[in-house]
Amino acid sequence: MHLVIDGYGKDPAILADRNLIYELLDGFPDEIGMKKIAPPYVFRYVGEKPEDWGISGLVLIAESHISIHTFVERALINIDVFSCKAFDARQVTEKLQRRLQMTRVRSYLLERGLEHCDLPMTIPELIAVPELEEPVPVSVRSSHTRQAQ
Repeated sequence: MHLVIDGYGKDPAILADRNLIYELLDGFPDEIGMKKIAPPYVFRYVGEKPEDWGISGLVLIAESHISIHTFVERALINIDVFSCKAFDARQVTEKLQRRLQMTRVRSYLLERGLEHCDLPMTIPELIAVPELEEPVPVSVRSSHTRQAQ
């Protein structure tokens, strides 16, 4: 599952608070039943345009990752919750909306994973390179894919 959330925050102080974003990313995986595998990485970013500054943060979870990007001058928040483990997308969206005091939210839920794809070929067939005599080695761990012959 890949939950994409775009929203507007009403409080610029929240959007600019590196510590708040860190604490949110540090505790949120546990709140939604995910396992954090590393501490969050959170940075203040300043873009080429003066209004393109904000906070970007990422936490790796065993199931994939959660990221938050804020653009303080535009009151914009972009969030991704990407997980191979199912979760309640509505609940996650509502929790983040409350915590970040978002006034307007649009969310998208993308089904991710090979069980949602209709791949006609194996991975080595998709990435075959004519110059190589040997197929490119591919590590396949999912029971939903066909192993290279």
